[in-house]
Amino acid sequence: MKLESLRDLFEESIQDLYSAETQIIDAMPKIVARVTDSRLKQALESHVLETQAQKERLEEICEKLDIDPDGKFCRATEGLVKEANELLSEDAAPAVLDAGIIASVQKIEHYEIAGYGTARVFAMHLGETEVQKLLEESLQEEKQADVKLTVIAEGTVNEKAEGAS
Repeated sequence: MKLESLRDLFEESIQDLYSAETQIIDAMPKIVARVTDSRLKQALESHVLETQAQKERLEEICEKLDIDPDGKFCRATEGLVKEANELLSEDAAPAVLDAGIIASVQKIEHYEIAGYGTARVFAMHLGETEVQKLLEESLQEEKQADVKLTVIAEGTVNEKAEGAS
């Protein structure tokens, strides 16, 4: 696709987010299966449900705007998922692995926060008020997930990982 306008860039951003969410949904079961901390496991399982809802919102946006959701493959998420999978293959103490999983998932969250924030601003400039609201909802969920992971890391997981040595 040739990018000739803000609308073109916006549509590509939506496709990128859709690809990212799809890859994350596929990757999370393997990641969650390796978690030992119960709070972390619960937080990730809960966020997978949010991720599915975010993907559905993106499908709604694509239908509303006549965008092919499968028009782009997100290489950034591919790399972040690959990095998370490399971590899972390490011979790591369970608490250390939990801390690493938080770090890996937060990298993904930060990418999504940037993507949703940018797409929301594009929607605003393009006068797509309904779409802007849908993107804002997903953006807030991503921000809340990031905060929850930070609280879990700082509250218990990092301390357990430090004591694992």
